[in-house]
Amino acid sequence: MSINIAIDAMGGDHGIRVTVPASLDALTAFSDIHIILVGKEDLINAELSKHSYDSSRLTVQHADEVVEMDDLPSKALRIKRNSSMRIALNLVKDDLAQACVSAGNTGALMAVAKFVLKTLPGIDRPAICTAMPTIKGHVHMLDLGANVGCSGQNLAQFAIMGSVLAGAMDDNLSPRVGLLNIGEEEIKGHQRIKDAHVILRASDINYIGYVEGDDIFKGNTDVVACDGFDGNIALKASEGVAKMISFYLKEAFTRNIFTKFIALLAYPVLKSFKNKVDPRRYNGASLLGLRKIVIKSHGGADQFGYFYAIAEARLEVSKNVPERIAAEVAKLLIIKDKVQLADDLSTPLPASNPLTAVAS
Repeated sequence: MSINIAIDAMGGDHGIRVTVPASLDALTAFSDIHIILVGKEDLINAELSKHSYDSSRLTVQHADEVVEMDDLPSKALRIKRNSSMRIALNLVKDDLAQACVSAGNTGALMAVAKFVLKTLPGIDRPAICTAMPTIKGHVHMLDLGANVGCSGQNLAQFAIMGSVLAGAMDDNLSPRVGLLNIGEEEIKGHQRIKDAHVILRASDINYIGYVEGDDIFKGNTDVVACDGFDGNIALKASEGVAKMISFYLKEAFTRNIFTKFIALLAYPVLKSFKNKVDPRRYNGASLLGLRKIVIKSHGGADQFGYFYAIAEARLEVSKNVPERIAAEVAKLLIIKDKVQLADDLSTPLPASNPLTAVAS
């Protein structure tokens, strides 16, 4: 069965100069997909004319408007109803496509996707989730900026959704899930983190407790759940560190003729290192919690990076990720009814035994 993927061809910093060639790369790499390019038809066709491709596996859907990178979410939602982003999401809503990929304005994409596709039963807020490289492979982290000021229930939902995604995408029967906190001790952290801790300890996922910032990259956790404020800072900080390391490596190896010669000898090692931490290979963040699959590509992604976002969409469709999340969240709702959270009480739960509030 063919997997139809709707591409917001106009979205992102580079638009069709990246989205169209990357889509054609995906058609070559995956024989089971059909691409629907959504955007200004004349511009898309002009770009397509530069390439050879199987026209039977590609459709162009015209859209008059474009959501700009600086457009407010409210403008994208209420005014630009004929945008390439909106029409691509409508194709998913109408089951003409199984997934949407966009490199457009993140806030606008989240707002329009939530309005058009709705959230799964039991999910209050969708979350942005992506994979990040670690010492032992990669970790799925969410939320990365869609939600600020989350409740304990929201954080627990993020953890459940991340667990399902990691289990499906990595064929991991029991992904290890941690809550990002300022320490591993029970008494540390905001009350919302402690509330999520209580819920998750009563769940049937492989919850390993609190993890700190440096634990994200050690490879001992498969999923890290956090508030969008914390997650976005952690993500951007890690990107900054990676750029700094690259800068100093380049500076050290180009200092003089001798260091350039050493760099030549070390080239295979440096190339391997670059491939492992190349952010383009991890491009394609999932908007988890929606009824259908939406993948957010980095706005500045190049052709190589955008290809990986399309690959992520294809894999999530084949793994039935939304359906799996819905099943696990249904279990979480039952747990919530049995757990009395500290912010629902006049006094906090005893720190020594957070599960004393779980009904027998």
